[in-house]
Amino acid sequence: MNTLNNTISLEKIYKAQHQIKEVVEKTPLVYMKNFSERYNAHIYFKREDLQVVRSYKIRGAFNKIKGLSKSELAHGIVCASAGNHAQGVAYSCQKLQVKAVIFMPVTTPHQKISQVRMFGGAFVEIKLIGDSFDDSSEAAKIYCNQHNSNFVHPFDDYDVIAGQGTVGLEILNDSKDPIDYVFMPVGGGGLASGLSSVFKALSPDTKLIGVEPEGAPSLTTSLKNGKNTRLTHIEKFVDGAAVKHMGEITFEICRKQLDGTNLISEGLICSTILKVYNENAMVVEPAGALSIAALEKYKDEIIGKKVVCVVSGGNNDITRMEEMKERALLYEGLKHYFIIRFPQRAGALKEFVVEVLGDTDDIAYFEYTKKNNREKGPAIVGIELEHKDDFQPLLKRMKEKGFLGEYLNENPELFQFLI
Repeated sequence: MNTLNNTISLEKIYKAQHQIKEVVEKTPLVYMKNFSERYNAHIYFKREDLQVVRSYKIRGAFNKIKGLSKSELAHGIVCASAGNHAQGVAYSCQKLQVKAVIFMPVTTPHQKISQVRMFGGAFVEIKLIGDSFDDSSEAAKIYCNQHNSNFVHPFDDYDVIAGQGTVGLEILNDSKDPIDYVFMPVGGGGLASGLSSVFKALSPDTKLIGVEPEGAPSLTTSLKNGKNTRLTHIEKFVDGAAVKHMGEITFEICRKQLDGTNLISEGLICSTILKVYNENAMVVEPAGALSIAALEKYKDEIIGKKVVCVVSGGNNDITRMEEMKERALLYEGLKHYFIIRFPQRAGALKEFVVEVLGDTDDIAYFEYTKKNNREKGPAIVGIELEHKDDFQPLLKRMKEKGFLGEYLNENPELFQFLI
């Protein structure tokens, strides 16, 4: 077996490609006209959201389970996952007629839990434990030791990494011209490790960029510290890439082979999800949007270049769309919240609407309770703008008319109760 510091060999990845071909779709590499024109580059999406389980995770999961012996399979499969790996394991076990116990965080979107049940059928038992992947993983390992089962790690395993590496083989096989950049999401690091192993061997001039959410910067923090570092707290919004501690194997491979990393704000991720849906009718999950959002961060570098964004998954829960829209509007500077102290007299609200709001400004949130025996009463007001440049004129009118209280967007202690 490879030592901890080595890459995954091409031979191992080619073997994985042969082993998984019966269940894994060869997903398309699609030229994106609108993004190419926006960034004056040649932008392609690797559509792993089109897999049968709507993410690349089926590749590594099936490769690992298919490679186990009959005696090992008889003891069953155990895994932990925030969603996509669980679906890959469930589908694999249903295909191979193997029993599996799957541990998932309580915070996993219901859509992903339902998909796991659907793909696994009678072969899968789901246990919802903990608030994060790391909590579920600990519980899964304890269960695995107690029952002598086979733990299928979502990323820190050579066979899993080799399966994910087949994404890279397909990209290079479908690309007629040299690729200048590949943007890929990083959570635990399995996809980045496998894909970078392929590109370093077959396309060494391609710049490989790992992209993480700002709220879960496991790789970026570890690179800064010079060692694999466990985060004490993460933002769980980008559930497919929200990992407190990336793999030991994957960290060493990523540290050696990636050419750069970048952190993407959750607001930009949400803005990207909505943009891709509205313009391309594509449904991508937050982790799947990471690589696309990175285009904005590298827009000056990629002019005239050929760029591939790995769209890692499309398991998006429709019930989260309102939150995503809210985060996107806040990121784009189009929604602002205030505490406004209205004079407790008739006509005060009308004065605010007529003399403070602009023609295209809209009140999107309003909460007010009249306080007796007070000269002024506080209201929480959310205002949605048509253009971000309308914000400063709005502030100016609020000051002039005496309505400006406290701006909540920059007060996280209070703002968290709204968003």
